[in-house]
Parts: sequence; C-alpha cells; structure tokens
Amino acid sequence: MFEKSILLLFFLTLFSIVKSQETIPFRITKHNNIIVKTLVNDKDSLDLMFQIAMEDASISPERQRKTDHIIFKDDISDGNIVKIGNKKYENIRFFDNEYTGHEADGKIGTGIFKGKIFKIDYDNSQFLIYDMMPDLKDYESTPLFSENGQFYIAADNIFDNQQQEVYFLLQSGYSGAILYSNQFADGKELDKKLRVTGEKTLKNSAGQSVITKQGVLSHLKLGSMVLKDVSAGFFAGGLKTQKVNYFGADLLRRFIWIFDAERKTVYFKPSKYFSAPYYKIL
Repeated sequence: MFEKSILLLFFLTLFSIVKSQETIPFRITKHNNIIVKTLVNDKDSLDLMFQIAMEDASISPERQRKTDHIIFKDDISDGNIVKIGNKKYENIRFFDNEYTGHEADGKIGTGIFKGKIFKIDYDNSQFLIYDMMPDLKDYESTPLFSENGQFYIAADNIFDNQQQEVYFLLQSGYSGAILYSNQFADGKELDKKLRVTGEKTLKNSAGQSVITKQGVLSHLKLGSMVLKDVSAGFFAGGLKTQKVNYFGADLLRRFIWIFDAERKTVYFKPSKYFSAPYYKIL
C-alpha cells in the first residue's frame, strides 16, 4: 500500500511538472512573421519579430517605437531585461541597426528558451515552454543540427522524380517557403528543373544586378509528410550572395514544432496552415 501511494504521488508530480508551463502569445503577420509584444528595461514597449535563426535580440533602424532605454556601445547592448507577459528574461543582449520583418521594431531569438523545451503552436498563436517533454502523440521527429545558435533540418526535395536530401536553415525572418543557396541552385540547375513563375532584377548598394527567380518545387517531404507545389526561390546571375538553403516562415507555419531542451531533436505535426496557399514573393 505504501509503495502504491508513493508510485501514485510520483505520477501525479510528473503530470504536474509536464503541465506546468509558460505561455507567450504572439500574432502572425500577413507576411508570415511572428510578432511578440515586449517591454524592455521596464520602459520601452516594442513589437519584436521572433527570429529562430538567432539567440540574442536586435533593434531595427526602421523601428517605429522609441528605444531610449536600450544603451548601445559599439552597436551592442548587454544586460537588458525583457518582459513578455508576466515573465521577465534577464541579461538579454541587443544588437543595433539590424533590419527585420514587416511590422517589427526588431528581433528576439531563441535565447529566451535556453535550457527549456519550447513549442511553436501556430494553431493557437502561442509559444509554450516546458520543463519536461509534453505529449508527443501524432508528432514525428527529425534530427536538429545546431551551429552558432542556428538550427538546420534535412528534408527531401523531389526534382524530375528524383529524391534529393537537402539541409535547410530554419529561418522565420524569410516570409517565403524555400530559398535555395547559390551553390545548390547552380549545381542542380534549378532554372531548368523548377517551373519558374517569376523573375526580378534588383540593384544592390554597389549598383550590381541581382536576379531573383521564383519557381515551384513539385514535392517537399519532411518525415512522412509531403507538401506539393511548394514555392521556391533562388538567385541567378553572377553575384553569389545566398550561402545556405532557407526553410522559411511560410513552411514553418505549416507545422506545430516542439524543440527538445538539448536542441538535438525537433518534433512536428501539421498545423491548420498545412494546405494554405503559398506566400507570393514576386
């Protein structure tokens, strides 16, 4: 009887721990970016875009709100306190003059989830933070590769009925679905293998022409889940600027994600946006 009571207490405690969590509400813009309302240093109310491809935070030169209480030295500000809802996060580093997504004063990264399991719940527009792994029923998993605070996953791309494994950087700041690196686009001759739907020529600050093309990938496979007619972009021409492949915000929103505390595995299942129309870049 005593042993049964101890066992029951253990499971009740375990259940309590798993259910105890922090919740951070967010909103999704029409450009697929996640916006979190924050109060920095108890003074500056800012709308920050969640950037999964960074750990720290930053302020945009195009910000709409004042940041008088974030003190920079050589474009870096350390020791800041960021309040989101009722939770305060201390010792947050901000970088100055980094461009961000639409409707945002800056960016905030995954550092606020350090050492914790976190979930991106696109269905309910919220982050959930756990001390122990929540229920993983209906989720699949894939290895998560971390480098300099950035996360990569592998997904299968299907060109001409051939399956090609590609490593993608999770990039919530890019509004589109896929953006291929120059090396991959040139090596796989994507201008011939993708159905190109648009092309645009831009000029950089040096006056050089940058050609961007938008096309359609017939199938993208993540685990057992297959997305069809995926919007995919790449740069063409002689100027090589894109170093990695992006798994952009338009793809991220199609799943609900759970990241383990060690950042070695990510779990996913379809969200309500799984079959939504793709964001148009061009």
